[in-house]
Amino acid sequence: MKYSKIGIINLGCAKNLVDAEKLITQLIKSGYEIVTTYDKADLVIINTCGFINDAIEESLNTIADALKNHGKVIVTGCLGVNKKNIEEKYPEVLYICGPNQITKIINVIQKYLPVMPSPIPEIIPAAGFKLTPSHYAYVKVSEGCNHQCSFCIIPQLRGKLISRSIKNIMQEAEQLVDAGVKELIIISQDTTSYGNDLDKQTNLIKLAHELSELGIWIRLHYLYPHPMIEKILPLMQQNKILPYLDVPLQHCNSRLLKLMQRPGNQNNLLEQIAAWRDICPDLIIRSTFIVGFPGETEEEFKELLGFLEQAQLDRVGCFAYSNVSGAFANQLPNQIPEEIKQQRLEKLMNLQAQISAQKLQKKIGTTQQVLIDEVNEDEAIGRTQGNSPEIDGNIYINNASRLNPGDLVDVVIQNADEHDLYGR
Repeated sequence: MKYSKIGIINLGCAKNLVDAEKLITQLIKSGYEIVTTYDKADLVIINTCGFINDAIEESLNTIADALKNHGKVIVTGCLGVNKKNIEEKYPEVLYICGPNQITKIINVIQKYLPVMPSPIPEIIPAAGFKLTPSHYAYVKVSEGCNHQCSFCIIPQLRGKLISRSIKNIMQEAEQLVDAGVKELIIISQDTTSYGNDLDKQTNLIKLAHELSELGIWIRLHYLYPHPMIEKILPLMQQNKILPYLDVPLQHCNSRLLKLMQRPGNQNNLLEQIAAWRDICPDLIIRSTFIVGFPGETEEEFKELLGFLEQAQLDRVGCFAYSNVSGAFANQLPNQIPEEIKQQRLEKLMNLQAQISAQKLQKKIGTTQQVLIDEVNEDEAIGRTQGNSPEIDGNIYINNASRLNPGDLVDVVIQNADEHDLYGR
């Protein structure tokens, strides 16, 4: 029997990646074969991102390219929520929907590509199909967000917070561990609020305790500044979960934070960060910031630079503010010219590169536990506990071709640059 072939193009963040994994799993269970190129596909699905303008442009360009090179295209994901905008530009798209509409997508596909059930489901891993390497995986613990940040349209795209039960999460986590996964990366739109929509006994602390018993690397992403953090830090200090804290702060100026409608307590941030490090001295802190938010003065931007110099964060990402259709901040006065936004972005990232280089220099001579991601003829490439895949730096290990992806090894650090480590 010749099975129908579906091409999948996934765009955007790790949360979108998890959505794509679930869709692929159900497609395979329905008897379809998944391929990675247009020319081999009978139909193409594009899982879009619509968070910022650059992501929207990338999604629209990908749709155009798929239509030009293939013709049969289904669009899903965040951009699919704005169905009319896509229909106006690309009326030939077969079907458009928002994220997590798996059943609807499969029903539409079956109209165009009828397929008989196949024995393929028997070989699908218990935790489903994964797009990540076999030694690490993303686990999304909740969907949606209850906050109303003025620059963000996630609640419009993803809806309000809906948490999975701890039992359901642990079942998936245990299946992944049984399959050989060495690192679970816990993600959501707002991990700090996990369980707020469930019973009073369900929260991130309880989930973290249960995950810590799995005996593998557990990494938490996207926590707001919240008292919850100080309750989790002892688990990090005991190395039951990785001493890695991803806290998107967005800014340090109180006036701008109020305009951004940021949740959580961001007063006395420097004191909070110092307190976190007192509890867990080995803590690695990652954050993201927005420059050029409407009304941001030069003095407020300099305040942010001064904050970074004092906070000495380990990992920093930065975005130039972008007006996204539907966001409240679009209506704010004193929009910043694009040229100034880019100048501020460059200054901030140059400063952070200096901070990162100085911090990494201090690791020379230390021994770090490293999870190997890739091995080639010349070297192995891996990550320390302080590095999340794709967004943080790597460690490069010479003469290590005998290693395999998924190996956990001790590495002596011999050199460092702005973002990466080198060792043996």
